[in-house]
Amino acid sequence: MFEQKSIAVLPFESISSDPENEYFADGMTEELINALSKIDGLRVTARTSSFVFKSRRADVRIIGNELGVSTVLEGSIRKSGERIRITTQLIRTDNGFQLWSEVFDRQMNDIFELQDEISVLIAEKIRENFGHISISDHLIEAPTKNIEAYNLYLKARYYHLKWDGDRIGQAIEVYQQCIDMDPGFSTPYFGIGFCYTMLGSWGLDRSLLNQAEEYLEKGLSLDQDSAYGYFAMGALKFWGGWDFKAGFENYSKAVAINPNFTEAEEALSELYLSIGDFEMSMKHIENALRINPLSANHIYTKGNILFYQGKFKESLKYSLESIGIDPTFLHAIKEALLSYLFLDEKEKYAELLEKYRDHPFHDVFAELYRIKYETPDRDQVSRIIGAIESRIEGLILWPWKFYFYAVSGDTEKAVEAIQEEIARNSGQYIFFRHFPFESVKKLSAFKRLIENVFDASRMPREAGTTRKLVDERALLTEEEVTEYLGKLNQCMAERNPFKDQELSLRSLADQIHLHPNKLSWLLNQSLGKNFNDYVNGYRLEAFKKMALDPDNKHLTLLGLAYDAGFKSKSTFNDYFRKHEGLTPKEWVKKNS
Repeated sequence: MFEQKSIAVLPFESISSDPENEYFADGMTEELINALSKIDGLRVTARTSSFVFKSRRADVRIIGNELGVSTVLEGSIRKSGERIRITTQLIRTDNGFQLWSEVFDRQMNDIFELQDEISVLIAEKIRENFGHISISDHLIEAPTKNIEAYNLYLKARYYHLKWDGDRIGQAIEVYQQCIDMDPGFSTPYFGIGFCYTMLGSWGLDRSLLNQAEEYLEKGLSLDQDSAYGYFAMGALKFWGGWDFKAGFENYSKAVAINPNFTEAEEALSELYLSIGDFEMSMKHIENALRINPLSANHIYTKGNILFYQGKFKESLKYSLESIGIDPTFLHAIKEALLSYLFLDEKEKYAELLEKYRDHPFHDVFAELYRIKYETPDRDQVSRIIGAIESRIEGLILWPWKFYFYAVSGDTEKAVEAIQEEIARNSGQYIFFRHFPFESVKKLSAFKRLIENVFDASRMPREAGTTRKLVDERALLTEEEVTEYLGKLNQCMAERNPFKDQELSLRSLADQIHLHPNKLSWLLNQSLGKNFNDYVNGYRLEAFKKMALDPDNKHLTLLGLAYDAGFKSKSTFNDYFRKHEGLTPKEWVKKNS
Protein backbone atom coordinates (compact mmCIF):
# COMPACT_ATOMS: atom_id res chain seq x y z
CA MET A 1 0.00 0.00 0.00
CA PHE A 2 1.43 3.39 -0.95
CA GLU A 3 1.28 6.75 0.76
CA GLN A 4 -0.81 9.22 -1.24
CA LYS A 5 1.69 12.09 -1.19
CA SER A 6 4.73 10.21 -2.42
CA ILE A 7 6.98 10.01 -5.48
CA ALA A 8 9.88 8.11 -6.99
CA VAL A 9 12.07 9.96 -9.48
CA LEU A 10 13.31 7.29 -11.88
CA PRO A 11 16.74 7.67 -13.49
CA PHE A 12 16.49 9.98 -16.47
CA GLU A 13 17.54 8.33 -19.70
CA SER A 14 20.52 9.92 -21.42
CA ILE A 15 19.77 10.19 -25.13
CA SER A 16 22.82 12.31 -25.93
CA SER A 17 25.00 11.22 -28.82
CA ASP A 18 27.94 10.99 -26.40
CA PRO A 19 27.46 8.02 -24.00
CA GLU A 20 29.80 9.77 -21.55
CA ASN A 21 26.92 12.14 -20.74
CA GLU A 22 25.26 9.43 -18.64
CA TYR A 23 26.77 11.09 -15.56
CA PHE A 24 24.79 14.26 -16.33
CA ALA A 25 21.45 12.43 -16.54
CA ASP A 26 22.19 10.62 -13.27
CA GLY A 27 23.18 13.88 -11.63
CA MET A 28 20.01 15.66 -12.73
CA THR A 29 17.93 12.81 -11.35
CA GLU A 30 19.66 13.02 -7.98
CA GLU A 31 19.29 16.80 -7.83
CA LEU A 32 15.52 16.53 -8.36
CA ILE A 33 15.31 13.85 -5.66
CA ASN A 34 17.22 16.11 -3.27
CA ALA A 35 15.02 19.11 -4.07
CA LEU A 36 11.74 17.25 -3.57
CA SER A 37 13.09 15.72 -0.35
CA LYS A 38 13.02 19.20 1.20
CA ILE A 39 9.19 19.25 1.20
CA ASP A 40 7.62 18.30 4.52
CA GLY A 41 4.76 15.87 4.06
CA LEU A 42 6.01 14.48 0.73
CA ARG A 43 7.67 11.08 0.86
CA VAL A 44 10.38 10.85 -1.77
CA THR A 45 12.01 7.53 -2.58
CA ALA A 46 15.75 7.73 -2.05
CA ARG A 47 18.21 7.58 -4.91
CA THR A 48 19.37 4.03 -4.26
CA SER A 49 15.92 2.49 -4.64
CA SER A 50 14.99 4.63 -7.64
CA PHE A 51 18.20 3.65 -9.43
CA VAL A 52 17.37 -0.04 -9.11
CA PHE A 53 15.14 0.63 -12.12
CA LYS A 54 17.89 2.16 -14.21
CA SER A 55 18.67 -1.15 -15.87
CA ARG A 56 15.39 -2.85 -15.09
CA ARG A 57 12.35 -1.85 -17.09
CA ALA A 58 9.04 -2.35 -15.29
CA ASP A 59 5.44 -1.19 -15.49
CA VAL A 60 4.81 1.90 -13.34
CA ARG A 61 2.19 -0.04 -11.35
CA ILE A 62 4.81 -2.62 -10.38
CA ILE A 63 7.26 0.16 -9.50
CA GLY A 64 4.61 1.87 -7.37
CA ASN A 65 3.95 -1.37 -5.53
CA GLU A 66 7.63 -2.13 -4.89
CA LEU A 67 8.50 1.40 -3.76
CA GLY A 68 5.19 2.23 -2.08
CA VAL A 69 4.61 5.48 -4.00
CA SER A 70 1.59 7.01 -5.70
CA THR A 71 3.52 8.72 -8.51
CA VAL A 72 6.68 8.29 -10.53
CA LEU A 73 8.55 10.86 -12.56
CA GLU A 74 10.38 9.62 -15.63
CA GLY A 75 12.09 11.40 -18.45
CA SER A 76 15.05 11.79 -20.75
CA ILE A 77 17.90 14.27 -21.23
CA ARG A 78 19.72 15.26 -24.36
CA LYS A 79 22.86 17.33 -23.78
CA SER A 80 24.50 18.87 -26.79
CA GLY A 81 27.18 21.50 -26.29
CA GLU A 82 25.69 24.30 -24.22
CA ARG A 83 22.07 23.23 -24.76
CA ILE A 84 19.98 20.65 -22.93
CA ARG A 85 16.56 19.23 -23.69
CA ILE A 86 14.63 17.55 -20.88
CA THR A 87 11.41 15.60 -21.41
CA THR A 88 9.44 14.71 -18.28
CA GLN A 89 6.20 13.01 -17.36
CA LEU A 90 4.53 12.44 -14.00
CA ILE A 91 2.48 9.24 -13.83
CA ARG A 92 0.05 7.77 -11.27
CA THR A 93 1.08 4.28 -10.23
CA ASP A 94 -2.42 2.99 -9.46
CA ASN A 95 -3.68 3.27 -13.03
CA GLY A 96 -0.74 4.43 -15.20
CA PHE A 97 -2.51 7.74 -15.91
CA GLN A 98 -0.24 10.64 -16.92
CA LEU A 99 -0.80 13.62 -14.62
CA TRP A 100 1.60 16.01 -16.34
CA SER A 101 4.23 16.15 -19.05
CA GLU A 102 6.50 18.86 -20.33
CA VAL A 103 9.49 19.43 -22.63
CA PHE A 104 12.15 21.95 -21.61
CA ASP A 105 14.76 23.39 -24.01
CA ARG A 106 17.34 25.48 -22.20
CA GLN A 107 20.92 26.69 -22.15
CA MET A 108 23.31 24.99 -19.71
CA ASN A 109 23.71 28.22 -17.77
CA ASP A 110 19.98 27.98 -16.89
CA ILE A 111 20.42 24.54 -15.30
CA PHE A 112 19.66 25.53 -11.69
CA GLU A 113 16.60 27.58 -12.63
CA LEU A 114 15.40 24.61 -14.68
CA GLN A 115 15.91 22.13 -11.82
CA ASP A 116 13.99 24.45 -9.52
CA GLU A 117 11.17 24.97 -12.03
CA ILE A 118 10.73 21.23 -12.63
CA SER A 119 10.79 20.29 -8.95
CA VAL A 120 8.22 22.96 -8.00
CA LEU A 121 5.93 21.93 -10.88
CA ILE A 122 6.11 18.29 -9.83
CA ALA A 123 5.32 19.12 -6.21
CA GLU A 124 2.35 21.24 -7.27
CA LYS A 125 0.90 18.44 -9.41
CA ILE A 126 1.19 15.99 -6.52
CA ARG A 127 -0.52 18.51 -4.23
CA GLU A 128 -3.33 19.10 -6.70
CA ASN A 129 -4.05 15.39 -6.98
CA PHE A 130 -3.33 13.99 -3.53
CA GLY A 131 -3.76 16.71 -0.92
CA HIS A 132 -2.13 19.57 0.93
CA ILE A 133 1.60 20.06 1.27
CA SER A 134 3.33 23.39 1.74
CA ILE A 135 5.76 24.16 -1.09
CA SER A 136 8.45 26.82 -0.96
CA ASP A 137 8.60 29.22 -3.88
CA HIS A 138 12.07 27.82 -4.63
CA LEU A 139 13.44 24.37 -3.85
CA ILE A 140 16.90 24.75 -5.41
CA GLU A 141 19.45 27.48 -5.00
CA ALA A 142 22.47 27.62 -7.29
CA PRO A 143 25.37 26.01 -5.37
CA THR A 144 27.88 27.67 -7.70
CA LYS A 145 27.91 30.26 -10.45
CA ASN A 146 30.48 28.23 -12.35
CA ILE A 147 28.56 25.82 -14.59
CA GLU A 148 31.71 23.95 -15.61
CA ALA A 149 32.57 23.34 -11.95
CA TYR A 150 29.06 21.99 -11.41
CA ASN A 151 29.37 19.77 -14.47
CA LEU A 152 32.63 18.38 -13.06
CA TYR A 153 30.94 17.80 -9.69
CA LEU A 154 28.26 15.65 -11.34
CA LYS A 155 31.00 13.63 -13.02
CA ALA A 156 32.91 13.21 -9.74
CA ARG A 157 29.73 12.13 -7.95
CA TYR A 158 29.05 9.58 -10.71
CA TYR A 159 32.50 8.04 -10.16
CA HIS A 160 32.15 8.25 -6.38
CA LEU A 161 28.92 6.22 -6.30
CA LYS A 162 30.56 3.34 -8.16
CA TRP A 163 32.51 2.65 -4.92
CA ASP A 164 35.42 0.75 -6.42
CA GLY A 165 39.11 1.57 -6.02
CA ASP A 166 39.81 3.02 -9.45
CA ARG A 167 36.60 5.07 -9.60
CA ILE A 168 37.12 6.48 -6.09
CA GLY A 169 40.54 7.66 -7.24
CA GLN A 170 38.93 9.32 -10.26
CA ALA A 171 36.27 10.89 -8.04
CA ILE A 172 38.86 12.41 -5.71
CA GLU A 173 40.77 13.82 -8.69
CA VAL A 174 37.68 15.41 -10.26
CA TYR A 175 36.38 16.72 -6.92
CA GLN A 176 39.72 18.50 -6.56
CA GLN A 177 39.35 19.98 -10.05
CA CYS A 178 35.95 21.36 -8.96
CA ILE A 179 37.51 22.97 -5.89
CA ASP A 180 40.36 24.45 -7.91
CA MET A 181 37.85 25.88 -10.39
CA ASP A 182 35.52 27.32 -7.73
CA PRO A 183 36.90 27.32 -4.14
CA GLY A 184 33.56 28.67 -2.89
CA PHE A 185 31.58 25.63 -4.09
CA SER A 186 30.99 23.64 -0.88
CA THR A 187 29.71 20.27 -2.10
CA PRO A 188 32.96 18.95 -3.66
CA TYR A 189 34.67 19.41 -0.28
CA PHE A 190 32.13 17.05 1.28
CA GLY A 191 32.55 14.55 -1.54
CA ILE A 192 36.33 14.38 -1.35
CA GLY A 193 36.23 14.45 2.46
CA PHE A 194 33.86 11.48 2.56
CA CYS A 195 36.02 9.50 0.11
CA TYR A 196 39.12 10.08 2.24
CA THR A 197 37.14 9.21 5.39
CA MET A 198 36.07 5.80 4.17
CA LEU A 199 39.48 4.94 2.69
CA GLY A 200 41.23 5.95 5.92
CA SER A 201 38.70 4.38 8.28
CA TRP A 202 38.96 0.96 6.68
CA GLY A 203 42.72 0.72 6.91
CA LEU A 204 44.13 1.91 3.58
CA ASP A 205 46.00 4.91 4.98
CA ARG A 206 44.92 6.55 8.23
CA SER A 207 46.75 9.76 7.36
CA LEU A 208 43.92 10.33 4.89
CA LEU A 209 41.65 11.07 7.85
CA ASN A 210 43.53 14.30 8.55
CA GLN A 211 42.98 15.39 4.96
CA ALA A 212 39.32 14.40 5.24
CA GLU A 213 38.84 16.64 8.28
CA GLU A 214 40.45 19.62 6.54
CA TYR A 215 38.15 19.28 3.54
CA LEU A 216 35.01 18.75 5.64
CA GLU A 217 35.70 21.69 7.94
CA LYS A 218 36.26 23.93 4.92
CA GLY A 219 33.05 22.74 3.30
CA LEU A 220 31.01 23.34 6.46
CA SER A 221 32.50 26.82 6.80
CA LEU A 222 31.03 27.53 3.35
CA ASP A 223 27.66 25.85 3.99
CA GLN A 224 26.54 25.37 7.59
CA ASP A 225 23.18 23.88 6.57
CA SER A 226 24.38 20.94 4.50
CA ALA A 227 22.94 17.56 5.51
CA TYR A 228 25.59 15.89 3.39
CA GLY A 229 28.33 17.86 5.12
CA TYR A 230 27.23 16.82 8.61
CA PHE A 231 26.75 13.23 7.45
CA ALA A 232 30.32 13.12 6.10
CA MET A 233 31.67 14.69 9.29
CA GLY A 234 29.69 12.15 11.32
CA ALA A 235 31.30 9.35 9.31
CA LEU A 236 34.75 10.78 9.99
CA LYS A 237 34.11 10.98 13.74
CA PHE A 238 32.36 7.61 14.03
CA TRP A 239 34.24 5.34 11.63
CA GLY A 240 37.54 7.22 11.67
CA GLY A 241 37.80 8.07 15.37
CA TRP A 242 35.27 5.84 17.13
CA ASP A 243 33.96 9.07 18.65
CA PHE A 244 30.39 8.03 19.39
CA LYS A 245 29.27 11.39 20.76
CA ALA A 246 30.53 13.49 17.85
CA GLY A 247 29.31 10.91 15.35
CA PHE A 248 25.84 10.98 16.86
CA GLU A 249 25.66 14.77 16.94
CA ASN A 250 26.65 15.15 13.29
CA TYR A 251 24.44 12.33 12.01
CA SER A 252 21.50 13.74 13.98
CA LYS A 253 22.02 17.17 12.44
CA ALA A 254 22.03 15.61 8.96
CA VAL A 255 18.72 13.81 9.54
CA ALA A 256 17.14 16.89 11.15
CA ILE A 257 18.05 18.99 8.10
CA ASN A 258 16.88 16.32 5.64
CA PRO A 259 14.57 13.64 7.13
CA ASN A 260 14.63 11.81 3.77
CA PHE A 261 18.42 11.37 3.89
CA THR A 262 18.49 7.61 4.42
CA GLU A 263 22.28 7.27 4.38
CA ALA A 264 22.39 9.39 7.53
CA GLU A 265 19.50 7.43 9.02
CA GLU A 266 21.40 4.18 8.34
CA ALA A 267 24.51 5.73 9.88
CA LEU A 268 22.58 6.35 13.11
CA SER A 269 21.44 2.72 13.00
CA GLU A 270 25.06 1.58 12.71
CA LEU A 271 26.16 3.84 15.55
CA TYR A 272 23.46 2.50 17.87
CA LEU A 273 24.40 -1.04 16.87
CA SER A 274 28.05 -0.44 17.75
CA ILE A 275 27.17 0.72 21.29
CA GLY A 276 24.68 -2.10 21.85
CA ASP A 277 21.26 -0.44 21.50
CA PHE A 278 19.56 -2.95 19.19
CA GLU A 279 16.12 -1.37 19.58
CA MET A 280 17.19 2.10 18.41
CA SER A 281 19.37 0.58 15.72
CA MET A 282 16.41 -1.31 14.26
CA LYS A 283 14.15 1.73 14.56
CA HIS A 284 16.47 3.85 12.43
CA ILE A 285 17.05 1.24 9.74
CA GLU A 286 13.29 0.69 9.48
CA ASN A 287 12.90 4.45 8.95
CA ALA A 288 15.50 4.29 6.20
CA LEU A 289 13.83 1.31 4.51
CA ARG A 290 10.47 3.07 4.49
CA ILE A 291 11.96 5.70 2.18
CA ASN A 292 14.56 3.51 0.47
CA PRO A 293 13.05 0.00 0.35
CA LEU A 294 15.30 -1.42 -2.38
CA SER A 295 18.64 -0.33 -0.95
CA ALA A 296 20.92 -3.38 -0.83
CA ASN A 297 22.92 -1.60 1.88
CA HIS A 298 19.91 -0.86 4.12
CA ILE A 299 18.59 -4.40 3.75
CA TYR A 300 22.03 -5.77 4.63
CA THR A 301 22.19 -3.48 7.68
CA LYS A 302 18.88 -4.83 8.96
CA GLY A 303 20.30 -8.33 8.56
CA ASN A 304 23.49 -7.22 10.31
CA ILE A 305 21.52 -6.13 13.39
CA LEU A 306 19.89 -9.57 13.52
CA PHE A 307 23.25 -11.30 12.96
CA TYR A 308 24.81 -9.59 15.96
CA GLN A 309 21.79 -10.61 18.05
CA GLY A 310 22.58 -14.21 17.18
CA LYS A 311 19.51 -14.56 14.93
CA PHE A 312 21.44 -16.13 12.06
CA LYS A 313 18.48 -17.63 10.21
CA GLU A 314 16.60 -14.31 10.15
CA SER A 315 19.78 -12.46 9.23
CA LEU A 316 20.39 -14.82 6.32
CA LYS A 317 17.04 -13.90 4.78
CA TYR A 318 18.07 -10.23 4.50
CA SER A 319 21.60 -11.02 3.33
CA LEU A 320 20.24 -13.08 0.44
CA GLU A 321 17.68 -10.38 -0.38
CA SER A 322 20.49 -7.83 -0.50
CA ILE A 323 22.55 -10.07 -2.80
CA GLY A 324 19.49 -10.45 -5.02
CA ILE A 325 19.49 -6.68 -5.57
CA ASP A 326 23.27 -6.34 -5.88
CA PRO A 327 25.08 -9.65 -6.56
CA THR A 328 28.48 -7.93 -6.09
CA PHE A 329 27.78 -6.47 -2.63
CA LEU A 330 30.63 -7.86 -0.52
CA HIS A 331 29.17 -7.14 2.92
CA ALA A 332 25.97 -9.08 2.19
CA ILE A 333 27.93 -12.00 0.68
CA LYS A 334 30.16 -12.08 3.76
CA GLU A 335 27.17 -12.02 6.09
CA ALA A 336 25.42 -14.83 4.23
CA LEU A 337 28.55 -17.01 4.38
CA LEU A 338 29.00 -16.39 8.10
CA SER A 339 25.33 -17.13 8.76
CA TYR A 340 25.71 -20.47 6.94
CA LEU A 341 28.81 -21.13 9.05
CA PHE A 342 27.01 -20.53 12.35
CA LEU A 343 23.95 -22.48 11.16
CA ASP A 344 26.37 -25.31 10.27
CA GLU A 345 25.02 -25.50 6.70
CA LYS A 346 28.24 -26.71 5.08
CA GLU A 347 26.80 -27.43 1.63
CA LYS A 348 25.14 -24.03 1.24
CA TYR A 349 28.32 -22.31 2.43
CA ALA A 350 30.35 -24.15 -0.19
CA GLU A 351 27.73 -23.54 -2.87
CA LEU A 352 27.63 -19.77 -2.27
CA LEU A 353 31.42 -19.56 -2.07
CA GLU A 354 31.74 -21.37 -5.40
CA LYS A 355 29.64 -18.65 -7.07
CA TYR A 356 32.36 -16.16 -6.18
CA ARG A 357 35.36 -18.29 -7.06
CA ASP A 358 37.01 -15.43 -9.00
CA HIS A 359 36.48 -12.82 -6.27
CA PRO A 360 39.55 -11.76 -4.20
CA PHE A 361 37.85 -12.74 -0.92
CA HIS A 362 37.27 -16.34 -2.07
CA ASP A 363 40.51 -17.80 -0.73
CA VAL A 364 40.02 -16.20 2.71
CA PHE A 365 36.57 -17.75 3.14
CA ALA A 366 37.81 -21.06 1.76
CA GLU A 367 40.48 -21.09 4.49
CA LEU A 368 37.86 -20.22 7.12
CA TYR A 369 35.82 -23.21 5.96
CA ARG A 370 38.90 -25.45 6.31
CA ILE A 371 39.63 -24.13 9.80
CA LYS A 372 36.03 -24.75 10.84
CA TYR A 373 35.63 -28.28 9.46
CA GLU A 374 39.16 -29.69 9.18
CA THR A 375 40.28 -28.27 12.56
CA PRO A 376 43.99 -27.65 11.94
CA ASP A 377 46.13 -27.02 15.03
CA ARG A 378 46.81 -23.50 16.24
CA ASP A 379 50.28 -23.33 14.71
CA GLN A 380 48.78 -24.13 11.32
CA VAL A 381 46.17 -21.41 11.79
CA SER A 382 48.91 -18.87 12.53
CA ARG A 383 50.78 -19.95 9.39
CA ILE A 384 47.57 -19.63 7.31
CA ILE A 385 47.05 -16.10 8.65
CA GLY A 386 50.66 -15.18 7.90
CA ALA A 387 50.36 -16.49 4.34
CA ILE A 388 47.16 -14.50 3.75
CA GLU A 389 48.66 -11.27 5.14
CA SER A 390 51.65 -11.64 2.83
CA ARG A 391 49.49 -11.66 -0.28
CA ILE A 392 46.67 -9.30 0.64
CA GLU A 393 46.20 -6.51 -1.88
CA GLY A 394 43.79 -3.72 -1.00
CA LEU A 395 41.19 -4.09 1.73
CA ILE A 396 39.40 -7.11 3.13
CA LEU A 397 36.33 -5.47 4.59
CA TRP A 398 35.61 -7.81 7.51
CA PRO A 399 37.54 -8.87 10.65
CA TRP A 400 38.83 -12.08 9.12
CA LYS A 401 41.84 -12.53 11.40
CA PHE A 402 39.63 -12.50 14.51
CA TYR A 403 37.28 -15.07 12.97
CA PHE A 404 40.16 -17.37 12.08
CA TYR A 405 41.43 -17.43 15.65
CA ALA A 406 37.95 -17.59 17.22
CA VAL A 407 36.72 -20.42 14.98
CA SER A 408 39.90 -22.41 15.72
CA GLY A 409 39.29 -21.96 19.45
CA ASP A 410 42.33 -19.76 20.09
CA THR A 411 40.38 -17.20 22.13
CA GLU A 412 43.43 -15.38 23.50
CA LYS A 413 44.78 -14.71 20.01
CA ALA A 414 41.27 -13.63 18.97
CA VAL A 415 41.22 -10.97 21.70
CA GLU A 416 44.74 -9.85 20.76
CA ALA A 417 43.52 -9.34 17.16
CA ILE A 418 40.74 -7.11 18.47
CA GLN A 419 43.18 -5.14 20.65
CA GLU A 420 45.45 -4.45 17.69
CA GLU A 421 42.60 -3.12 15.56
CA ILE A 422 41.05 -1.05 18.38
CA ALA A 423 44.39 0.76 18.65
CA ARG A 424 43.98 1.67 14.96
CA ASN A 425 40.22 2.37 15.23
CA SER A 426 39.71 0.00 12.29
CA GLY A 427 36.24 0.16 10.78
CA GLN A 428 36.08 -3.63 10.43
CA TYR A 429 36.09 -3.99 14.23
CA ILE A 430 33.66 -1.28 15.36
CA PHE A 431 30.97 -3.89 16.17
CA PHE A 432 33.41 -6.10 18.10
CA ARG A 433 31.33 -6.22 21.30
CA HIS A 434 28.76 -8.33 19.39
CA PHE A 435 31.11 -10.77 17.67
CA PRO A 436 29.23 -14.08 17.99
CA PHE A 437 31.63 -16.14 20.11
CA GLU A 438 30.60 -16.62 23.72
CA SER A 439 33.96 -18.24 24.51
CA VAL A 440 35.68 -14.96 23.63
CA LYS A 441 33.16 -12.76 25.43
CA LYS A 442 33.79 -14.64 28.71
CA LEU A 443 37.45 -13.63 28.81
CA SER A 444 38.36 -10.88 31.29
CA ALA A 445 40.60 -9.24 28.66
CA PHE A 446 37.61 -8.91 26.33
CA LYS A 447 35.44 -7.49 29.11
CA ARG A 448 38.09 -4.85 29.84
CA LEU A 449 38.03 -3.83 26.17
CA ILE A 450 34.28 -3.33 26.38
CA GLU A 451 34.61 -1.21 29.52
CA ASN A 452 37.33 0.97 28.01
CA VAL A 453 35.84 1.54 24.57
CA PHE A 454 32.23 1.92 25.67
CA ASP A 455 32.73 3.90 28.86
CA ALA A 456 29.56 5.81 29.80
CA SER A 457 31.33 9.14 29.36
CA ARG A 458 31.90 8.33 25.67
CA MET A 459 28.29 7.47 24.92
CA PRO A 460 26.04 9.88 23.03
CA ARG A 461 23.24 11.65 24.85
CA GLU A 462 19.92 11.16 23.08
CA ALA A 463 19.07 14.58 21.62
CA GLY A 464 15.37 13.96 21.26
CA THR A 465 13.83 13.19 17.90
CA THR A 466 16.17 13.32 14.92
CA ARG A 467 13.31 13.81 12.50
CA LYS A 468 11.58 17.08 11.69
CA LEU A 469 7.85 17.12 12.28
CA VAL A 470 5.47 18.49 9.68
CA ASP A 471 4.05 21.81 10.84
CA GLU A 472 0.33 21.24 11.20
CA ARG A 473 -0.55 24.71 12.49
CA ALA A 474 -3.47 26.45 10.86
CA LEU A 475 -2.39 28.61 7.95
CA LEU A 476 -5.54 30.76 8.20
CA THR A 477 -7.54 32.11 11.14
CA GLU A 478 -11.23 31.23 11.48
CA GLU A 479 -12.16 34.68 10.16
CA GLU A 480 -9.84 34.25 7.16
CA VAL A 481 -11.28 30.79 6.44
CA THR A 482 -14.77 32.31 6.24
CA GLU A 483 -13.53 35.22 4.15
CA TYR A 484 -11.63 33.16 1.58
CA LEU A 485 -14.25 30.44 1.28
CA GLY A 486 -16.65 33.22 0.34
CA LYS A 487 -14.23 34.63 -2.22
CA LEU A 488 -13.61 31.16 -3.61
CA ASN A 489 -17.31 30.35 -3.97
CA GLN A 490 -17.95 33.72 -5.61
CA CYS A 491 -15.07 33.22 -8.04
CA MET A 492 -16.24 29.73 -9.06
CA ALA A 493 -19.84 30.89 -9.51
CA GLU A 494 -19.17 34.12 -11.40
CA ARG A 495 -16.00 33.44 -13.39
CA ASN A 496 -16.28 29.68 -13.97
CA PRO A 497 -12.48 29.23 -13.85
CA PHE A 498 -12.95 25.43 -13.75
CA LYS A 499 -13.81 25.51 -17.47
CA ASP A 500 -10.16 26.32 -18.16
CA GLN A 501 -8.51 22.94 -18.77
CA GLU A 502 -5.14 24.39 -17.74
CA LEU A 503 -6.40 25.70 -14.40
CA SER A 504 -3.92 25.02 -11.60
CA LEU A 505 -4.04 25.52 -7.86
CA ARG A 506 -1.54 28.34 -8.24
CA SER A 507 -3.58 30.18 -10.91
CA LEU A 508 -6.81 29.78 -8.91
CA ALA A 509 -5.03 31.12 -5.82
CA ASP A 510 -3.96 34.17 -7.85
CA GLN A 511 -7.60 34.87 -8.74
CA ILE A 512 -8.61 35.15 -5.08
CA HIS A 513 -5.31 36.79 -4.03
CA LEU A 514 -4.25 33.98 -1.70
CA HIS A 515 -0.92 32.14 -1.43
CA PRO A 516 -1.11 28.64 -3.05
CA ASN A 517 -0.03 26.95 0.19
CA LYS A 518 -2.92 28.58 2.01
CA LEU A 519 -5.46 27.68 -0.69
CA SER A 520 -4.23 24.07 -0.61
CA TRP A 521 -4.63 24.03 3.18
CA LEU A 522 -8.07 25.66 2.96
CA LEU A 523 -9.38 23.05 0.50
CA ASN A 524 -8.00 20.14 2.50
CA GLN A 525 -8.80 21.30 6.03
CA SER A 526 -12.10 23.09 5.49
CA LEU A 527 -13.61 21.13 2.59
CA GLY A 528 -11.79 17.81 2.92
CA LYS A 529 -10.81 17.80 -0.76
CA ASN A 530 -7.68 18.05 -2.83
CA PHE A 531 -7.59 20.62 -5.63
CA ASN A 532 -8.50 18.21 -8.45
CA ASP A 533 -11.51 16.77 -6.64
CA TYR A 534 -12.70 20.25 -5.78
CA VAL A 535 -12.43 21.59 -9.34
CA ASN A 536 -13.72 18.40 -11.00
CA GLY A 537 -16.79 18.59 -8.77
CA TYR A 538 -17.69 21.89 -10.45
CA ARG A 539 -16.91 20.43 -13.86
CA LEU A 540 -19.17 17.47 -13.18
CA GLU A 541 -22.12 19.68 -12.26
CA ALA A 542 -21.53 21.88 -15.29
CA PHE A 543 -21.49 18.82 -17.57
CA LYS A 544 -24.71 17.42 -16.08
CA LYS A 545 -26.46 20.73 -16.60
CA MET A 546 -25.30 21.01 -20.21
CA ALA A 547 -26.06 17.35 -20.95
CA LEU A 548 -29.73 17.76 -19.93
CA ASP A 549 -30.16 20.98 -21.91
CA PRO A 550 -32.17 20.21 -25.11
CA ASP A 551 -30.21 22.91 -26.94
CA ASN A 552 -27.09 20.74 -26.64
CA LYS A 553 -28.53 17.56 -28.17
CA HIS A 554 -26.42 18.00 -31.27
CA LEU A 555 -23.18 17.90 -29.21
CA THR A 556 -21.37 14.75 -28.09
CA LEU A 557 -21.08 13.95 -24.41
CA LEU A 558 -17.30 14.08 -24.66
CA GLY A 559 -17.48 17.51 -26.30
CA LEU A 560 -19.63 18.72 -23.41
CA ALA A 561 -17.13 17.27 -20.95
CA TYR A 562 -14.34 19.24 -22.61
CA ASP A 563 -16.49 22.38 -22.50
CA ALA A 564 -16.99 21.79 -18.77
CA GLY A 565 -13.22 21.79 -18.29
CA PHE A 566 -12.28 18.09 -18.27
CA LYS A 567 -8.98 17.61 -20.05
CA SER A 568 -9.20 13.96 -21.11
CA LYS A 569 -11.76 11.27 -21.82
CA SER A 570 -10.32 8.88 -19.24
CA THR A 571 -10.32 11.50 -16.46
CA PHE A 572 -13.91 12.43 -17.23
CA ASN A 573 -15.21 8.86 -17.41
CA ASP A 574 -13.37 7.73 -14.28
CA TYR A 575 -14.50 10.71 -12.23
CA PHE A 576 -18.09 10.47 -13.46
CA ARG A 577 -18.44 6.76 -12.69
CA LYS A 578 -16.80 7.20 -9.29
CA HIS A 579 -19.30 9.89 -8.24
CA GLU A 580 -22.46 8.83 -10.05
CA GLY A 581 -22.10 5.06 -10.18
CA LEU A 582 -23.05 5.12 -13.88
CA THR A 583 -21.40 5.88 -17.18
CA PRO A 584 -22.16 9.37 -18.57
CA LYS A 585 -24.35 7.80 -21.27
CA GLU A 586 -26.33 5.73 -18.73
CA TRP A 587 -26.80 8.76 -16.50
CA VAL A 588 -28.10 10.97 -19.32
CA LYS A 589 -30.54 8.26 -20.44
CA LYS A 590 -31.81 7.81 -16.90
CA ASN A 591 -32.27 11.54 -16.26
CA SER A 592 -33.55 12.75 -19.64
